[in-house]
Amino acid sequence: MSEHIASKKTYIVVWASLMCLTAATAGASYLELGHFNIVLALLIATCKATLVALIFMGVKYISQKMTWVVIVAGLFWLFILISLSMTDYISRSWR
Repeated sequence: MSEHIASKKTYIVVWASLMCLTAATAGASYLELGHFNIVLALLIATCKATLVALIFMGVKYISQKMTWVVIVAGLFWLFILISLSMTDYISRSWR
C-alpha cells in the first residue's frame, strides 16, 4: 500500500474551512430557530467530521473496501442511535 501525503494547500484549505464552520457553529448558537437549532448544529458538525475523516484521517486516499464497509457501518449505527433517541424525545408528554 502506498502512502499518500496531501499537499500543504489542501491542509490549509481544510483548516480554513474548519475554522469557518466553527465560527458558523458559534454564530448559529445565537439564532432562534426553534426545533431546527439542533438540526443546524448537527449539519455543521457532520460537515466538520466529514472533512476531518476524509483529509486528516486519510479516508479519501484509501481504496480498501473494508475501510469503507467500517465507515458505512458506523454511520448506519449512528443513524439507528439518533433515530431511537428522537423517537424517545418525540413520545414524551412534556413537550
